[in-house]
Amino acid sequence: MWAQGNFRKLWIGETTSGLGTAVGNVALALVAVVTLEASPFMVGLLTASAWVPWLFLGLLAGAWVDRWPRLKVMLVCDLLLLLLFGSVPVAGWLGLLTMAQLVVVALLAGAVKVFLSTANSAVLPVLVAKPDLLEANVKLRSGDAAAEIAGPGLAGLLSQAFGAVSGLLADAVTYLVAAVCVGSIRAEEKPPPVSERRGILREIGEGVRFLAHDPYLRTLASFAAVGNLGLNGIQAVQTVFLVRTVGVTPSGIGLVFAVVSIGGLAGAALAGRIARRFGTARGLLLCELVGAPFILLLPMAGERLPLAVSVVAWSVAVCGVIAGNVIAGSFYQAYCPPAMIGRIRASASTVNFSAIPVGALLGGWLGEVLGARTTLWIMASVLLSAGAVLLASPLRRLRSFPERPSAS
Repeated sequence: MWAQGNFRKLWIGETTSGLGTAVGNVALALVAVVTLEASPFMVGLLTASAWVPWLFLGLLAGAWVDRWPRLKVMLVCDLLLLLLFGSVPVAGWLGLLTMAQLVVVALLAGAVKVFLSTANSAVLPVLVAKPDLLEANVKLRSGDAAAEIAGPGLAGLLSQAFGAVSGLLADAVTYLVAAVCVGSIRAEEKPPPVSERRGILREIGEGVRFLAHDPYLRTLASFAAVGNLGLNGIQAVQTVFLVRTVGVTPSGIGLVFAVVSIGGLAGAALAGRIARRFGTARGLLLCELVGAPFILLLPMAGERLPLAVSVVAWSVAVCGVIAGNVIAGSFYQAYCPPAMIGRIRASASTVNFSAIPVGALLGGWLGEVLGARTTLWIMASVLLSAGAVLLASPLRRLRSFPERPSAS
């Protein structure tokens, strides 16, 4: 993989922008909680705003991305994100920053990331041979996980030294680096000619039907939706919980998230070994049923358990989640017909990402009504219930995922 120039450029760009995203996510929450003194519900609204566009644009984005050169889509998206996130520190330095601007930026950036995410998941089979997809995904996700380790700590240091908005400036700069890397990739893409297009609604319907009729893809989409509901309910209140309930400082927040992200790096690194040792289907079940339950130790932080113990348990849970994501993502890329992968992935993402704003708003509302700690207990239980979706599906009888769709 490292010897392939196009993959190397993609990895550098994705890892750099991943570092910026890790910094920006923490910085955005700190700007809301510390600088603008936002309530738990407003923090949940901010989180939800970044994912609401999937409800309206996901299916359309899948069809459009299958029509367009995917590398050009990624380039345009990176430049738009540079402008959006760069506007926040400018407003902060001018004393004009408000929660309304944060929500609008999160909403617009979320719309751009619908196209970026869809194109990103669809472009890898163009750059990498099918047998190498798992290895490529492991390397890409390992880069993301390493960025997620460094990002929160960097965000905490920047926030402590220069103010929380400085983290969003760093986020903006990383998208410029990603744009340069993507723009330098040379690969032959062959979007379908205009004569072969059958109407946008018909093409969207093809992707939706493929997902709905395939038992494995349908299961993974449902599993991810339940998992995202719980995970984002947790994320909606985690910063409020750590700052106001446990008493962690902004720099300490960065350290906590860096430790948690080590689990993500371990999960990405172990995904390939788990898949080879146990099979892809059993490996996914193992990640969900063994790793994820450690999330139940998070709400005990500062009360029944020392913060350090809960953070390590949180890291183990993230390890299981990320390893499962790598295995499932590689299956999508190897299994879906190349001409339809954008539409199929977008259909699946619309299902599972639509649960993110619901989880974020629900978590924020529960945080207001019941408190952050109780909310963590509830949403951690929801996250674990995703395992029941896998156990109720045909996956429980398989060692590995099939390599191609059935004739039906």
